[in-house]
Amino acid sequence: MSRSLLQQRDAAPEGPLAAADVAQYEDSGWLAARGFFTVAEAAAISAWTNELTAMPEVPGGPMVYRENSLLGTGERVIQRIENFCPHHPRFEALVNHGRLRDAVAQLMGGPVVLFKDKINFKMPGGAGFEPHQDQQAGWSVYAPLFVTALVCIDRADTTNGCLEMAQAPRFAGLIGEEWHPLTAEQMAGFPLVPVPTEPGDVLFFDSYVPHASAPNLTAEARRILYLTFNRAEAGDHRYRYFADKRASFPPDVERLPGVEYRFRV
Repeated sequence: MSRSLLQQRDAAPEGPLAAADVAQYEDSGWLAARGFFTVAEAAAISAWTNELTAMPEVPGGPMVYRENSLLGTGERVIQRIENFCPHHPRFEALVNHGRLRDAVAQLMGGPVVLFKDKINFKMPGGAGFEPHQDQQAGWSVYAPLFVTALVCIDRADTTNGCLEMAQAPRFAGLIGEEWHPLTAEQMAGFPLVPVPTEPGDVLFFDSYVPHASAPNLTAEARRILYLTFNRAEAGDHRYRYFADKRASFPPDVERLPGVEYRFRV
């Protein structure tokens, strides 16, 4: 890994993010940090993602999920890979020893630990996600609050399903029920605004901000790295989370024949 990926650049004394960025997060629960990683750093992250996709899918390895393409080809395309840091030292160093975690700690007001690592691929024909709050996915049994750092790998815009964030004051609790996407009635008064990103941009958001994304019906992939953290004082729950997920919604290579598995939110 290049040294620049692990050191802070132009950091304020309290952390890598500017005071105006922190103020925006405190007001809305999310912020877009443009150019957080350089072009060269973003290219390295893209190359590491290619390395992950080239790894064989084996039980106990990175958790690879696939979905049916919406383009009507009958193809099952890669949807996401989770729990890959233990299997890729350069990603592990980026996530756990770099300025990205320092930025999350700055937003959360103290030391943080990694809760979840995921890459959403949204290949051509990849589906979108209905409006939801991340905390709805049963996360409250692990910690009361999380912050996710979305690292843009490929350009994301309205044509290929960039993230759409709620334009509203910061939320402090659940709007709807756990395990169910938010309904149109629940989202009334909370318009979603597209937030296009370029490679190297980072979008930080907490686990109560409603967000969604449209499908990717273009000919190019739209890969996004999602890294979710919680305050260290709330405990390190990463191992338990992925053990629970493997039991209830295992990756494709670990599934039993004839059993239907359903991703709920």
